[in-house]
Amino acid sequence: MPKLVWLNGQISPLESATTSVADHAHLYGDGIFEGIRFYDRKVFKLDEHLERLYHGINFLHYEMPYSITELKAIVVDLCKQADLPDGYIRLNVTRGTGLGLDPKNIDRRANVMVMASTLALYPPEAFETGLEVVTCSYRVIPPDSLDPRLKCIGRYASNIMAKMEANRRGAGEGLMLNHQGEVAECTGDNIFLIFGKTIKTPDPASGILKGITRDTVIDLARGAGYVVEETRLTPFDVVSADEAFLTGTAAEVIPMVKLDEREIGTGKPGEVTKHVMQLFRAETKNGTPF
Repeated sequence: MPKLVWLNGQISPLESATTSVADHAHLYGDGIFEGIRFYDRKVFKLDEHLERLYHGINFLHYEMPYSITELKAIVVDLCKQADLPDGYIRLNVTRGTGLGLDPKNIDRRANVMVMASTLALYPPEAFETGLEVVTCSYRVIPPDSLDPRLKCIGRYASNIMAKMEANRRGAGEGLMLNHQGEVAECTGDNIFLIFGKTIKTPDPASGILKGITRDTVIDLARGAGYVVEETRLTPFDVVSADEAFLTGTAAEVIPMVKLDEREIGTGKPGEVTKHVMQLFRAETKNGTPF
C-alpha cells in the first residue's frame, strides 16, 4: 500500500516525488495547506477543508488552475490509488515558480500538491494519560500582520520554534499566547477548557486558526447538551479549569492534564473530555468514500 503524491497532474511514490527549487513556497513560504484525515476509506470533512483552502486561495490572489470540484476528485482518486485504509492527506497550493519576491516576475500558475500518507502526532498512550503542556515564549502572529484564518506555510515558523521550546522543556505540547497575554492555541492544536458542564474555547478574535476539528467538536458538544462558549481566556483560566483538551486534524481530540507543572483538575483526563473523545470518534465514521 504505497504512499503517493499527486503534483500538478503527475503521480509518483512519496519517496521519489520532487518539486522545483524555485517554488515560491520553498523560497519564501508563499503557500497554503490543509491537513486532512481519512478513516476506514472515507475522507473526513473534505468539503470543509477544501472550502477553507479556497477562501485562502482567493485572499492571497493565487491563480488556481483547478476548481474545487476538480480538486475534490483528485484527492479522492489519489486516496483510492494509495489504498491506505486510514491515513493523512497533505494538500499544498503555492503561488507559483520563480526567483524573486514580486509575484509579477514569476510563473504564477499555482503549484498544487496532494500527498496521501500517514501521520501520528502523539503516541497512543498520550490519549489515555493526557498531555503536559508548557507556556511558550513565542506568541502567535497578530492578525494585523497575517490573518490567522490562513493556513499559510510561512506563518508556521513561530509554531515550530514554540514546539522546539516545548520539547526542550520535556513537555508534550506548547501553549502560545497572543500579544495581549491571552490564550490563543497550542503549536498545532486548538484548546478547550471545561468548567462543570460548560466548555470554553478561545474566540477566533484571540488570534487562532479556526480549526475544522475545533468546529466539529463545538457542534458535537452542543448537540450533546453542553454549553460551549467562544471567549477570551488567560493562563489563569487554564489552571482553574476542571478539565482541558486539545483538538486538531493531526491531534484529533487529546486530553491536556497539566500546564507549567500545575495540574488541571485531578491531573487526569476527565469525564467530559472522555465523552467528547467518544463523540468525535463516532463522527469519524462519516466522510467522503473512496
